[in-house]
Amino acid sequence: MNSGFFRLTLTILAALGGALPACAQEIAIDLDPAQTTIRFTLEATMHTVHGSFRMRNGGVGFNRATGSVIGSVVIDATSGETGNRKRDRNMHRDVLMSERYPEITFTLTRIVGTVALHGESSVQVEGVLRLLGNDHPITLPVKVQANVGELHATTHFTVPYVAWGLKNPSTFLLHVADKVELDIVAAGRWGTVVR
Repeated sequence: MNSGFFRLTLTILAALGGALPACAQEIAIDLDPAQTTIRFTLEATMHTVHGSFRMRNGGVGFNRATGSVIGSVVIDATSGETGNRKRDRNMHRDVLMSERYPEITFTLTRIVGTVALHGESSVQVEGVLRLLGNDHPITLPVKVQANVGELHATTHFTVPYVAWGLKNPSTFLLHVADKVELDIVAAGRWGTVVR
């Protein structure tokens, strides 16, 4: 789906929704890249590597009653950085191959649990993570804080990148873990549609 068209659709749905009535079931969320952080942690010999990515865009439309959902979060693979130029160059060239695969996309397929219109809630978000052109089903535990017109969501999950076919950058002297930990804090605006 064209991301510009999807964002326009979400904006229209949000505008139609108004002030989040308590009976509303269909929710539209437009995530804000400027307020979203994506950080990763990779254990290595005698130290831990910390890094980050930037989100390009993201939007979600879902039904609170059924858990049905459409939407995606697109991460800019070329934005990955750890603060070490040589390590970053190797990461992009040998592991992420970001010149060939500039995007990492999480496409949502289902939400298990109920997102509260106000206050905190915890849900499981099922979807498919596309990495290096390959799709990997994954379920993310997501904590949501909702206020009028705003939503913040956080998740922590593990990506078994070596099992998924990515190269392990370990060398003879430096060994790194075959899994990477990700922490995402996303923020956005939302509206509802009552049919």
